[in-house]
Amino acid sequence: MEKQSKAYLFFICSVSAMGGLLFGYDWVVIGGAKPFYELFFGIDQDPIMQGVAMTTALVGCLVGACTAGAAADRYGRKPLLILSAVLFTVSAIATGLFNDFTLFNIARFIGGIGIGVASALAPMYIAEVSPADIRGRMVSLNQMTIVLGILAAQIVNMLLARDTTDPTSQAWNLQWGWRWMFWAETLPAALFLLMSFFIPESPVFLRLKGGQPGIPGIPGISGISGKPGLSGSPAPAQADATLSTLFSPRYARVLLLGLVIAVFQQWCGTNVIFNYAQEIFLSAGFNVDGMFINIVITGIANVIFTIVALYTIERWGRRTLMLIGSGGLGLIYLVLGTCYYQGVTGVLMVALVVAAISCYAMTLGPVTWTLLAEIFPNRIRGIAMATCTFALWVGCCTLTFSFPPMNAALGSSGSFWIYSAICLCAFLFLYRRCPETKGKSLEQLEQELTSQE
Repeated sequence: MEKQSKAYLFFICSVSAMGGLLFGYDWVVIGGAKPFYELFFGIDQDPIMQGVAMTTALVGCLVGACTAGAAADRYGRKPLLILSAVLFTVSAIATGLFNDFTLFNIARFIGGIGIGVASALAPMYIAEVSPADIRGRMVSLNQMTIVLGILAAQIVNMLLARDTTDPTSQAWNLQWGWRWMFWAETLPAALFLLMSFFIPESPVFLRLKGGQPGIPGIPGISGISGKPGLSGSPAPAQADATLSTLFSPRYARVLLLGLVIAVFQQWCGTNVIFNYAQEIFLSAGFNVDGMFINIVITGIANVIFTIVALYTIERWGRRTLMLIGSGGLGLIYLVLGTCYYQGVTGVLMVALVVAAISCYAMTLGPVTWTLLAEIFPNRIRGIAMATCTFALWVGCCTLTFSFPPMNAALGSSGSFWIYSAICLCAFLFLYRRCPETKGKSLEQLEQELTSQE
């Protein structure tokens, strides 16, 4: 590929991946705002309402994910990315604006729809425009922006949260601090909205609709994916795939693989560290100020090891990284749970949490999205990605909602032992079922995965 074409490819993939940055920010910012908006809305002693506030956006994710696939197959990938940018912008402004708890949750729900749409569409769009030899790295760019969004939210939360022991500073936290945590998302959301108008439609969508699959600005390439990521000649138009098509025997094996990978990325337990960092670090013996510092440390580790993944995903392969991630997390959680059981506190606990985040960041985090974007045939990719993303967010909802009662009943030790068992079971499944996809065209993967009955 020519240098100019590579630059344009990086541009359009980066714009699409901005949905990931907003996804990461919007998803994690609530963890830092949690101690303050709970007091503002008077729900600090109401576990049910606390759970509602934490899961409202996740319910929106389910709605966005389950509608994104069919809409993307009908209207295209680009319009849905623009829609997600609009939803992010509206939610960022409205969440910090409202003084009513119901309206606050409605704003979070709108942002959740944006997350659901972006999480389904961004990796799929990138996979469809990228050559096979760099497709994993390009799709991992989406995960890179997710973790940058997570780190940005963690840093913003730390900078905006003032000394909790000072009454004046605490008043700021309760009245304005948590609002600005949400408002800070407005700038990148507006930038994503603007830049989304400058990216082309996916060549795979154009091909399925019988149109010209080339991408303007890159002469001589029939869609960036056409050489060598996709077969070069356009295929005839096909009818939009439906759920009955997706659940047909022909696609049963690959659909099961996608659903397990998607749900496991959540049930592996790492995301409770982001959503419930307050409880996890307080249980490890840290105060609120120490909690914010430790959260930023985990965010930095998240970014560093996602960068590592950008280089290892094409060298080590997807299957190897998935096995390292599931096995590694299983062992780390086993040790972490034992330390909680023994009453260990301090730096060792932070080191184990950072180790878990690092293992996840270079394996399950980016590789899950890459595999989901690669394993499905062109015809069903839109609805299959939406279905698997829906399942992923169901997994996220159940994980997020179940952690507080599970942690109260079993303690942090029992919770992490359960996550350890889940990871080790997933290791056995992936060892038997997960294929290696690196370096293979999407058509080649379609032939291999759908021919296995």
